[in-house]
Amino acid sequence: MSAGTDAGRYPQDRVDVTRVTAEGAAWLASAGTYPRRTSAARREERRAAPLVLPCGTVFDVVSAPALFGRRMLDRLWTEGPGSGPVAVHRGRMLLFASPGTAHRLPALLEWEEWGSPGRTGAVPPLLCHGTGDTVTVPPLHTPEPLHTPEPRGGRGDAYALPVARPGSRWVVAPDTPRPWLPGPEVLLWAAVRAARARASATVRISIFPPADQGAKVYDVSRRR
Repeated sequence: MSAGTDAGRYPQDRVDVTRVTAEGAAWLASAGTYPRRTSAARREERRAAPLVLPCGTVFDVVSAPALFGRRMLDRLWTEGPGSGPVAVHRGRMLLFASPGTAHRLPALLEWEEWGSPGRTGAVPPLLCHGTGDTVTVPPLHTPEPLHTPEPRGGRGDAYALPVARPGSRWVVAPDTPRPWLPGPEVLLWAAVRAARARASATVRISIFPPADQGAKVYDVSRRR
């Protein structure tokens, strides 16, 4: 299923979204200094080797810690507009974004943090790669197919994320000549939602004051 102009890819597509198509490979190659050479040489001779591509013209890349990146995808896929291409490389989740995102997103994140002093569930440091940066992306060919989550109804219903495996791989591979790419506002929304979800899952609120370390403690849970 091709990405539309208003939304990205969803795991409910019932297709293997982890495979780079010829059109997707051409899109990746277009980011290189010499697109034709990159497309021909890499696609035919080094399909199993990672690619190093410049950012800032065709796409930007936002790199998040793997677990937090999965939480961002959870928000994008279940509550948001979907995602563009997404990859995992060396323990980081790489979210492909529209050009200019790397410049704008840090300022939006800083404003969000400043506007919420003392807020539990801060967004971890995100690495934003834009103009002047390069990024290493997974090979164009993945030897083993990954599990594609089975749909469970509508687009907003629950689903299972792809099973994480070490190494460099595509979670949502590019498959069109012009894939949809989220902008800084969309990724800010996903990051904030992911941070709040993490906080709500780990923070426990107690109605009791902190225990006195020197006081005796009695177990009254079994009192009748």
